[in-house]
Amino acid sequence: MIRSLWTGASGMKAQQTSLDSVANNLANVNTTGYKSQTVEFKSLLYQNLQTATTTSDGNPKPTSAQVGLGTRVASTNSNWAEGQQLASDNPTALFINGTGFFTIRGADGNTYYTRNGDFTFSTSTDNANLVLTDSEGNEVLDTTGNPILLPANASAESVSVAANGAIGYRQADGTLATTGQTIGIAQFANPQGLEKTSGNLLMETNASGQAINEGTTNLNITRSVIRQGYIEGSNVNVADEMVKMIVTQRAYEMNSKSIQTSDTMMEEANNLRR
Repeated sequence: MIRSLWTGASGMKAQQTSLDSVANNLANVNTTGYKSQTVEFKSLLYQNLQTATTTSDGNPKPTSAQVGLGTRVASTNSNWAEGQQLASDNPTALFINGTGFFTIRGADGNTYYTRNGDFTFSTSTDNANLVLTDSEGNEVLDTTGNPILLPANASAESVSVAANGAIGYRQADGTLATTGQTIGIAQFANPQGLEKTSGNLLMETNASGQAINEGTTNLNITRSVIRQGYIEGSNVNVADEMVKMIVTQRAYEMNSKSIQTSDTMMEEANNLRR
């Protein structure tokens, strides 16, 4: 009966993690580029109570007796399905139609990746140019790993981004000038292996594989298409998350009930001595 107490406790802890994941999904339902997450479980070790043997009469008994010791969280997987394409008043808002990620240089100098294309232009430190940044002020990189710059006298509202990510802008006389830079888009062989950080940024890991630069690779990949004036909404489905919450709560209650039942049985066993 002690085993059942720990088994029920492991189930309660696992379901609590599942509920935490559901709550995080609901909290980010309006976060640009957010991908919903699902908790996966796996069973713990099994204890052998009796191995395959023979009965007292010598008849074979081919099946063994095993009992499980509960469950634990195996992984938290992200749903990388594309979110809804939402119109934005921001002229530098960009939407990726495809499996690519924008390339970002963080404040620590490391390279990160994101699906959040709600960008803006900020003045560079030397006031000589305008630099494209995300909402946290991190620089957006081009295909060569350099910040995307505009002349200081250019207007951010006049920026034009082609479907392949090429950057241009309208000059004072109305003519279109190109910067010679292209938005850096990267793909990964295994996006599930990306490590999540704050601010909806992702880090490359050994599990994800090295970033594949769409602008420079010779691999036969399906390249992403950029849509200017749109952002990617969260792919969280509120109805699905509410159903998951109910299922998780019921599973938590059943594990709690197993602990209560075990406690009652132990109390009855103790009372037999009286």
